[in-house]
Formats: sequence, C-alpha cells, structure tokens
Amino acid sequence: MLNMQHCNMRNLPENYQMKYYLYHALSWPQLLQVAETHDGKIVGYVMAKMEDDDDADNSVEHGHITSISVLASHRKLGLATKLMRAAQYQMHAFYGAEYCSLHVRVSNRAAIGLYHGVLGYEIIQTEKGYYADGEDAYDMRLYFNGKNHAENKKLKQQ
Repeated sequence: MLNMQHCNMRNLPENYQMKYYLYHALSWPQLLQVAETHDGKIVGYVMAKMEDDDDADNSVEHGHITSISVLASHRKLGLATKLMRAAQYQMHAFYGAEYCSLHVRVSNRAAIGLYHGVLGYEIIQTEKGYYADGEDAYDMRLYFNGKNHAENKKLKQQ
C-alpha cells in the first residue's frame, strides 16, 4: 500500500491518505490491481470501486476508476491498458457491473487518448470545477455490452 501511495504522490495532483487505500482494498479487493517489476517493486496501480448511489441515471450496477498511475520510468509499455482492462474485467465478471465510469482532467490528453482511443470510453459530460484546483473533468463511461451511452439510455426507456 505504501508503494501504491508513493506512485500516486509522484505522478498525480490528487493524493489520498493511507486509510483510503485500505478502504478500497477491504471493500473491493478484486478492483485493486498493481504492476510490479520482477523484484516486487510497484510501478503502477489502478484503484477502483463499485458505486452505490441511487440517483436515476446511476441505478444500475457500475464501477468507477478512482485512481490510476504508472511511474514515468515504466510508461509506454502498455501497463495502464493492462491495469484498466483487469479492473474492468473484475467489475463486470465479479460484481456484475454494466459499465465503468471515470473522471479525467480535460487537460490530460495522454489519459484521454488511452481511455477513448484505446479502451473505448466515451465522454458523457464535462463537470465544471471538478478538481480541487478548479479544473474541469470529463465524466467518461465504458459500457460492457458494447453499446454507447445513447443506445443504453434507449434500452432503459423501453
């Protein structure tokens, strides 16, 4: 857990206290994935959770990517893609999630390229001032049934 926190603090402006990592690990152990070197050093992680809010748009089981980080020395190796796919698989297979959501800074072109271009997430909306420093975030989703957001809204209405 300390190595995950270290990876987070080196790469991201959104940092978490150790109790947040422990909460995720105890609540959704299948949704915490790490990438390690051959000698056990953590060089990347993804931390995800299942959402339990009951508002109308989110009434279906779905997961949410809380945080993902890969050390700069280990980027461009496909680790983030593998971590994301592992978390998404567990959300769907173990928890029965219909989709996965995440937030990303609108300025983070590399992450948007991964989420949209590689993994197939779509931008649902822009959340103004989402981050503590006031930057906007894209709310993105990947539906596990292969349909997009508009198609899934239609299915729910039928």
